[in-house]
Amino acid sequence: MPLRLFNTLTGQIDTLVPQPGLAPGPALRMYACGPTVYDYGHIGNFRTFLQIDVLRRTLLLLGIPVRHVMNITDVDDKIIHNAQAAGISIGQYTAPFERAFLEDLDALRVQHPEQLARATEHIDRMVQLVQQLAQVGAAYQTEDGSWYFRLASFPAYGQLSKKDFAGMEDGARVDVDEYEKDSARDFALWKAAKPGETSWDTPIGRGRPGWHIECSAMSMEYLGDTFDLHAGGEDLIFPHHENEIAQSESVTHKPLARHWMHVRFLLVDGRKMSKSEGNFYTLRDLLLKGYKASAIRLALISVPYRHQHNFTFDGLVEATAAIERLRTFHQRLTQATLAPGSNPDLQAAAAQAHQTYIDALSNDLNTAEARAPIFDLVRAANTALDRANTDPARLLADDRAPILAVLAAFDAVFDVLTDTDADATRRALAWARETSRLDDVAPSVLALDAFTDQAIDALVAERTQAKRQRNFARADQIRNQLAENGVLIEDSKDGVRWKRK
Repeated sequence: MPLRLFNTLTGQIDTLVPQPGLAPGPALRMYACGPTVYDYGHIGNFRTFLQIDVLRRTLLLLGIPVRHVMNITDVDDKIIHNAQAAGISIGQYTAPFERAFLEDLDALRVQHPEQLARATEHIDRMVQLVQQLAQVGAAYQTEDGSWYFRLASFPAYGQLSKKDFAGMEDGARVDVDEYEKDSARDFALWKAAKPGETSWDTPIGRGRPGWHIECSAMSMEYLGDTFDLHAGGEDLIFPHHENEIAQSESVTHKPLARHWMHVRFLLVDGRKMSKSEGNFYTLRDLLLKGYKASAIRLALISVPYRHQHNFTFDGLVEATAAIERLRTFHQRLTQATLAPGSNPDLQAAAAQAHQTYIDALSNDLNTAEARAPIFDLVRAANTALDRANTDPARLLADDRAPILAVLAAFDAVFDVLTDTDADATRRALAWARETSRLDDVAPSVLALDAFTDQAIDALVAERTQAKRQRNFARADQIRNQLAENGVLIEDSKDGVRWKRK
């Protein structure tokens, strides 16, 4: 089944398919703008990366191979300024933030791209691109040695953002990497070295790259002059992606990307996220407050990417409860002793849930509509499991595999069934200890070191043995001890289960 996805360039929903006839095969070539590693990633950043992960996983679920490239911007104005203030090199400054970013991706179960491209490792390719732009008259050098892109040389400027720049001032320049959304100026391709700044000796002079040239150089290096999809947050449409198009197409005279995907902004409690508003959260902030990485993942992807998402803590609580329902049902279905046979109604319900799920994802990645049939199926199957052994509407042995297959397809994209939350929180706790940030850590998080999964299993086994020996006082003591440390025990006809709050 093909994937239909809104294309910012055309302003309509287009079918997304790999460009035919390219070696080494039919993989869909996609480039996603990655982080600028000057600080820890916040949940607005990760909403974008998670939605791109949904895209990637949906393509794979539909049988479309992917060649996914993501950049890491490890040199720009902010990084240079912050590294200078700290008195260290930019490599020393960015290394811990890059490591933290990759750890946070793992915590949120974001699949890594086939190629991570660091800007500082591709300086030569950027210099070559500036030289090519100069040869076609699209770049010029100023007296201080910097190089700028000449916007007047690219009449199609504004095609992505749909902005009208017909009245822009010819020759006006902007030096900073990020600038006002309504300004159109000749932008820096290469910035001449300033005293104390990180710089490189190159054929176009000593200096360092502007932000926009980095993605043009690296995307074409790994994916060719034209590739299938370019993705990022909506804040990158102008100027960053508009500038990428101008730089790349001025040299190749080919479309840079055939399809452009942009993820909407994240609001927090109805407001723009900012430190001054007191609603700015990194992933680590939330983990140390006791929220689960899987719940954060589900909350951030359940609202479709083209809808503005209002993140709330009530939404996190709802996501936590939804995941517990799924995990409890999955465990129950897997462990249940079932009579032979099949229930035609449940078989049909599983087939319909799967088709509705696939249809929703294939229609512009509608994750909200994709969730609904899965939870409807879980409710129906739970009801069938509760029925008496003589009830013809009960769940039977041959019904298990089709329902598990639906859950597997769901988890191929949403990826919340397997419980690795404690591991993610422990990594955040170790980081908090290393960086002396323990003041606001929730007690349940601090207890994780003492109550590992293995320690909990041992206590649960001891409680079971105590009950067999009719030592109910010890059994109750263990239950209370675990409850005080955020672990709940559930006794069921299929055995004893435990879960963290």
